[in-house]
Amino acid sequence: MRSTPTEVVLTPPGSPSLDSSTDDAANFDEAELDGSGASYFSLEAQLRDFLAANIKSIPINGKALSIYIDQTGRDGVEYPCAVGFMDILAVDDEGAFYVFELKRGRSPDYVLGQVARYMGWLKTTIGKNAPVYGVIVSKEISSNLKFARLVAENIYLYEYEVSFSLRTAHDVGH
Repeated sequence: MRSTPTEVVLTPPGSPSLDSSTDDAANFDEAELDGSGASYFSLEAQLRDFLAANIKSIPINGKALSIYIDQTGRDGVEYPCAVGFMDILAVDDEGAFYVFELKRGRSPDYVLGQVARYMGWLKTTIGKNAPVYGVIVSKEISSNLKFARLVAENIYLYEYEVSFSLRTAHDVGH
């Protein structure tokens, strides 16, 4: 996906502008990103709300998604289930489910277990007869998580990038 000065860009890990060559889950600290000059969402809820509001314009697995709405009218944002709260639960036009797990900073490999737990719940309940995918979105995907994902091909990893700019607007002619 391409970026504009006012949009968040989701790209697969390994993209030249986002690739991280270091990884140490033991030293995981989202606050470390604060002093680097990199922009990120200060709250996970901001990332969640942005993605939920723009889900139709962010293709995942080549599919356009929409927020899941259950039979009671409850939407898929902070969707409750027996094993926790899914950050975002979405569906594609073919009925496949997509569970989003969001991390505002760096994602260690244990997040794979978290999203797999939600996916397992879906497969035994509302998603019995549908494909179920996991989507992990983070500022930085750890190399340990990239290795763990090699055996979980139905889980997609994305790193986000925040871009913001100001343009002069005081000229009357523009």
